[in-house]
Amino acid sequence: MKESVLKKVYLKKFSKVSGFKVWIVNGKYIRDNIDREFTNYGQYYQFRFIPVDEFWIDKESNPGEERYFIDSMLVMNRLISRGMDSKAASKIANKIERRERSKSKLMKKEMEIKKNKGNILKSIYKNLIKEYSKGKIKVWVVNGELVRDLFFLDFTEGGHDKVYSFIPNNQVWIDDDLNPSEIKFVLLHEIHERNLMSKGMNYDKAHKSSSKIEYYCRKHPKKLDNCLMKEFKKAEKIKV
Repeated sequence: MKESVLKKVYLKKFSKVSGFKVWIVNGKYIRDNIDREFTNYGQYYQFRFIPVDEFWIDKESNPGEERYFIDSMLVMNRLISRGMDSKAASKIANKIERRERSKSKLMKKEMEIKKNKGNILKSIYKNLIKEYSKGKIKVWVVNGELVRDLFFLDFTEGGHDKVYSFIPNNQVWIDDDLNPSEIKFVLLHEIHERNLMSKGMNYDKAHKSSSKIEYYCRKHPKKLDNCLMKEFKKAEKIKV
């Protein structure tokens, strides 16, 4: 990768762990210019553009999960380097990460709410994006760390009810760790994907189509608002 590109990727050195340099990186720049599929973190075995001796973690709006990401990458890297296939290594790494998350104060607090039959969604919801919640679809910014703690480790950027069973009907969730400047791009991806899946398309095809339109708008941001408006109009017409 060119040095000029790397200068825009690296933000600061976070730590050094077991011989790996851990960098906080500009995830938005990576998604805009290198690979749309880069999310919260990554390493060489997931993304070949990352140097073999480095771990990359996207700059978070709400820092605090770095230790979980590092643990997961260490486990996965060690297992794959010993010959295990990536799918099996990922499963074990997720198990380790889930165990570590279960020890956190935040997790313990939420489990108490759950134990006492409190509404756990009240803790997950942060704010309603009113501009895009005027019709039947409601768009919520949510506590991404809690979603990963309680429901799904790989929840990143956003999701909707047609993919995740824990998201209530007619809702789209946006991770609060997402860079605010990327919210509209991710929302376009999610609502486009939801529209296609509501019409019967499988997830893989819908995701591929959504990544395509999202990447197009990242390259042509002036098209973004118009594309969003069209997708939300489609969503209102779909009968589910």
